[in-house]
Amino acid sequence: MRVLITGGAGFIGSHLVDALLARGDEVCVLDLVSTGRLENIEHHFRNSAFWFVRDSVLNRQVVAELTAASDLIFHLAAAVGVKHIVCEPLRSMITNVAGTENVLAAAYAHRKKVVLASSSEVYGKSTKVPLREDDDRILGPTTINRWSYSSAKAIDEHFAFAYAAKGLSVTALRFFNTYGPRVHVNGYGSVVARFIRQALRGEPITVHGDGQQTRSFTYVEDTVAGILLAGEAAGEGRVFNIGNPRETTVLDLALLIKTLSRSTSDIVLAPYADYYGQSYEDTRRRVPDITRAKGMLGFDPQISLGEGLRRTIGWCRANGFAGPAVAPALSSREALAS
Repeated sequence: MRVLITGGAGFIGSHLVDALLARGDEVCVLDLVSTGRLENIEHHFRNSAFWFVRDSVLNRQVVAELTAASDLIFHLAAAVGVKHIVCEPLRSMITNVAGTENVLAAAYAHRKKVVLASSSEVYGKSTKVPLREDDDRILGPTTINRWSYSSAKAIDEHFAFAYAAKGLSVTALRFFNTYGPRVHVNGYGSVVARFIRQALRGEPITVHGDGQQTRSFTYVEDTVAGILLAGEAAGEGRVFNIGNPRETTVLDLALLIKTLSRSTSDIVLAPYADYYGQSYEDTRRRVPDITRAKGMLGFDPQISLGEGLRRTIGWCRANGFAGPAVAPALSSREALAS
């Protein structure tokens, strides 16, 4: 197949590029490289099955031309990362809503299937556990920029379902805290990236709030497996949770990263406002119910948090996250023993 990936220079998108090329597809990446990074995909630049177009999903003509030339579209382009959303809400909303509408309109015009990347942020601050795809959304006030991302992604899904009702083949995926090699402190996996960077440099590992807020962390290999399944399976007009259902407190995450990296860092609690400013509100728990994804897509995450973090720490250590010398990371056997 010839596949178009918007946002293919990003963290998740670049891993999807790797997987598609490895299975023999031709891949075109459309990315403005604002939050993505060229180093994520530059190892493919000499591959004749790979094309890179540096442009925005807001460019209707480019989106239409690339869509017409493709068999399948994975739409991952978005403004991501809580810090980025809080600081630049207007730009983020325009990119996430108008860009998605451009992609869906082009796909509808040319009758091409779309797999749309959404987010667990859609659920807002619901404390229901686990979260099912048809659960109610609970949001804070519109004066809190954090919720603009949740609203934008929900609008993306509404667009998708509206086009599905008109006959477009489209599936939406809600990602839950994906992390792994190529994490970046300004995008997906930011809390994992920040904790690892602090641990490897011997700096205080700063946990916001009381650290008892919980998340479900999903290794990028598992997330990509879910995306590929959505591209192959019948799930048109549906939304699926793509995440690992194991619930972990952010404080426990910090402790595990400290242990696995053999760091001497202290773990300290810090107010949210120190990092995000006053226009921020957190959600207490977020755990996916993946029954629908298992049943309809065959999605079943395989990588444990300990193993995924060990791999991620190794990558971060080799890619400039470490400052002064830090002891080698624990092996898989040592990590299990700890």
